[in-house]
Amino acid sequence: MPIWTLHGDGRTVEPGAVVKPNERLSWPGTIAIGAQHVVAMFGATFLVPILTGFPVSTTLFFSGVGTILFLVITRNKLPSYLGSSFAFIAPIQAYNGGKTLETTEQITQAMVSVAVTGVLLALVGLLVQKVGTRWIEKLMPPVVAGAIVALIGLNLAPAAWNNFTLQPLVATVTLVAIILFSVLFRGFLGRISIFLGVVVGYVFAAITGAVNFDAVAAAPLLGLPEFHLPAFGDPTSWSLLPIFLPVILVLVAENVGHVRGVATMTGDPTINASTGRALTADGVASTLAGLFGGSATTTYGENIGVMAATRVYSTAAYWVAGAIAVLLSFSPAIGAVINTIPAGVIGGATTALYGLIGVIGIKIWVDNQVDFSRPVNQYTVAVSFVIAIAGFTMGIGSLTFSAIVLGTVAALVIYHGGNAIARWRKTGADDGGPIVPIGQLGGDPE
Repeated sequence: MPIWTLHGDGRTVEPGAVVKPNERLSWPGTIAIGAQHVVAMFGATFLVPILTGFPVSTTLFFSGVGTILFLVITRNKLPSYLGSSFAFIAPIQAYNGGKTLETTEQITQAMVSVAVTGVLLALVGLLVQKVGTRWIEKLMPPVVAGAIVALIGLNLAPAAWNNFTLQPLVATVTLVAIILFSVLFRGFLGRISIFLGVVVGYVFAAITGAVNFDAVAAAPLLGLPEFHLPAFGDPTSWSLLPIFLPVILVLVAENVGHVRGVATMTGDPTINASTGRALTADGVASTLAGLFGGSATTTYGENIGVMAATRVYSTAAYWVAGAIAVLLSFSPAIGAVINTIPAGVIGGATTALYGLIGVIGIKIWVDNQVDFSRPVNQYTVAVSFVIAIAGFTMGIGSLTFSAIVLGTVAALVIYHGGNAIARWRKTGADDGGPIVPIGQLGGDPE
């Protein structure tokens, strides 16, 4: 691994400059940046175990361990924090009829699919190292990738509403606080608006008597995270595995986007060569979490935001962040505090978060200038969205396919099948690529 060199005087970053992955600030500055990364990921990462029923402290532990593994596997060249993946929420909840898991048996069943999904993602990473990413771009062009990412968020919308209705006033305060923080503040504080909004909602809930602190008082300050082993021998564990397969496509899109984003922001295109290793690393981290009771991981946009705000891309900061997350996981009291977050706060936060997942999918279309005047593109999105929002299901024998699976399959089949037919018939209904600007947007023609 490369040794970090001190950037400038170690205290400041000159205008227009960035601290590259193989550089660092002074250690006090590096530790401070690492702590910021922990804060940035915290708001979203702890919501996943709350919504799925997985142990909070265990999820935090494997988030930190996964981050360190990611740095090792990518040879310390790619800065990233691995937080809990929201793409797994709906598939995991399927083990309890679409609700938060309630028993250890359900958790150990879901762990099987989490671990297997991680293995498959790692294999995709190895394939990318061998042949590159062009096949991913062919399988998931922007219109399909955006649809798959967005439909996962839209499919989760009813869960947000269910929590919202339990404590509508607390939920509204939380949601309003999130929105206000996002528009009131620049830089880092704006990037962690969800975390700050959850804090405001939690304080409001506590003041109004909606928080029960009995479990916090009983929890020890120090202790081991709660570990489990997956129920590989339980047939139910395997019956829902197909629901998790579309998640692989989402994780691929997130990791590829992360690598490209870092390469662009640092001005170093050679970072794109780490794409395969990034996928493998995320797969290994998710597998390890699935084997011992933690939530699956993914690269985090919140932490990209911290890097963009600070212009510090040093991997040293992420070693610090990973270590801090592991240390925090050894405090059952912290896990107990997180578990006291009431339904209203979760409902308000997830109303924003699930909607943002949909917006990320739409942003993929905007960034790639998807032409929605083409029927193939229209129906790829239209059908997959209705399937996701309405919660379509389909049973074949003992297998039941969820809306996420059906929506993903619909997007892939409609796009590739529709394109093949349209191009054969030369109807012009196929995806013609990015929209071509027509003339000038204003002013006199030249």
